[in-house]
Amino acid sequence: MPTATSRGDLISRRDVDFLLYEWLNVGALPARERFAEHGRETFDAALDLAEQVAAEHFAPHNRLADTCEPTFDGERVHLIPEIGAALAVFAKTGLLGATMDAGVGGAQLPSVVAGACFAFFQAANVATSGYPFLTIANANLLLTHASSELVETFVRPMLDGRFLGTMCLSEPQAGSSLSDITTRAQRQPDGAYRLFGNKMWISGGDHELSENIVHLVLAKIPGGPPGVKGISLFVVPKWLLGADGTLDARNDVALAGLNHKMGFRGTTNTLLNFGEGRHTPGGEPGAVGYLVGAEHHGLAYMFSMMNEARIGVGAGAMALGYTGYLKSLRYARERPQGRPPAGKDPASPQVPIIEHADVRRMLLAQKSYVEGALALVLYAGRLLDEERTAPDAAARERAHLLLDTLTPIVKSWPSQWCLAANDLAIQVHGGYGYTREYDVEQHYRDNRLNPIHEGTHGIQALDLLGRKVGARGGAGLTALVETITTTVGAGRAAGGELAPFADQLAAVTSRIVDITAALGAEPDADACLANATVYLEAVGHTVIAWLWLEQALAAHGRDGAFYDGKRAAARYFFRWELPRTGPQLDLLAALDRTTLDTDPAWL
Repeated sequence: MPTATSRGDLISRRDVDFLLYEWLNVGALPARERFAEHGRETFDAALDLAEQVAAEHFAPHNRLADTCEPTFDGERVHLIPEIGAALAVFAKTGLLGATMDAGVGGAQLPSVVAGACFAFFQAANVATSGYPFLTIANANLLLTHASSELVETFVRPMLDGRFLGTMCLSEPQAGSSLSDITTRAQRQPDGAYRLFGNKMWISGGDHELSENIVHLVLAKIPGGPPGVKGISLFVVPKWLLGADGTLDARNDVALAGLNHKMGFRGTTNTLLNFGEGRHTPGGEPGAVGYLVGAEHHGLAYMFSMMNEARIGVGAGAMALGYTGYLKSLRYARERPQGRPPAGKDPASPQVPIIEHADVRRMLLAQKSYVEGALALVLYAGRLLDEERTAPDAAARERAHLLLDTLTPIVKSWPSQWCLAANDLAIQVHGGYGYTREYDVEQHYRDNRLNPIHEGTHGIQALDLLGRKVGARGGAGLTALVETITTTVGAGRAAGGELAPFADQLAAVTSRIVDITAALGAEPDADACLANATVYLEAVGHTVIAWLWLEQALAAHGRDGAFYDGKRAAARYFFRWELPRTGPQLDLLAALDRTTLDTDPAWL
């Protein structure tokens, strides 16, 4: 029978420490003014606290929140009480404001450390962690773009855990095509706005887990420019506030219904109606909203939250893959079944299934995916810290270029390959993995959302090939290639098996540069972008190979099972995974038109 999830089943703390301190040199960050109050001791204390709270307050109700999904009785949303209790404990940790300025009650932790902390919660219970995830991103957007009055009114209660936040972009008729949203915002004499429209797929859109819900809503002001240039951003609270900050009138935001999901069930997912007249604040219909920044700049503001959310989605996918890997690893070590091919004596005892080569193949694949993804996510956090606090402008700009280029990969690569890791975790468990008695089937269902939300796999591919690698004359791709080239040089200098791995990485990277240039020169935009998903996957695998060479270099010359495991995973990725890019790059180089030339009538 399965055992309860323990701290050791979430994410390997030893791996986190290796990546932070032995690879990313996070210990050097307290030399910078923003992090001067911190050091290894405070970083470790935050990680210890996160791991403990995640294991003790988030993991225990992960299954219950899945089997007892939210319900709506026409008036109220009902959730299991364990979710609210866990969020109350989370609020007391101070992690809601972990990276934020001390002036608003934040701890000014480095983003890379805060990301590592939050990953433990995502591994323990990705659905419950969805509420603080959205709230933190909501607060960060307001701190960056909103007036001091809106910050004081809404951000401080969010950091106290009293209010929770959402992002309201998509609509039933528009989906991901935000230029087609129809929610409108009417200016009011008092300077506020009244919103009318519908928003679909809104995570955390209604519940009673907090005193208030702070919606960030995209809408168009009549008379504005067409398409995305006419989109503005508004704060629309569920409850309006009085002059003293206490709850006052119910705003005209109504829950039309809950979506019933394959996984991720503990996070409510909603269809919201704004301005339908169910509630009439001030005696008239219309959801009262407050403009963030300037009119018609809403999508640009929202992208700061969307990019943070995309990195967070990649982190969540990684965390689900990682915990599934650790649970399948424990199962493989404990489950006796069969005998090696060379030892078929029926009188001999059965061996743990980890002794079978094919099981080790599945475990090694998972290890290479999830540990590679963790490195990718933490590297993104380190770039964010560089972008904000590097001592010179050139370093800050370079970090910005790298992070901007890598964001589609940070979102999509873990969402694809850590889902594949979850599939392998089920397979390692055999028939038991297909039952609800073991966690791995839920991890797969929960993770299946991540290639879809916050911009689908295909949208990330179009972003990477259609915008990111060509922006500013290809400066972002150039910075990435330069970074990879530096690692290649270090790998060649280290010698041994790292030298041929470096040569292999250099060859694939060179092909990507050439193919990117050829695609950029293609005058037919449809032909250029028809295979963007293949491009995303090839570049993504190349980036992960680079990160595995980086990890192998950090482990170089060090003894012990942990470092041997790093070398084994790097070896696997270069021998089994990076070669996948060959046929993909061949297809891209040929400007293959198979999908483009297929008539929809043939399908």
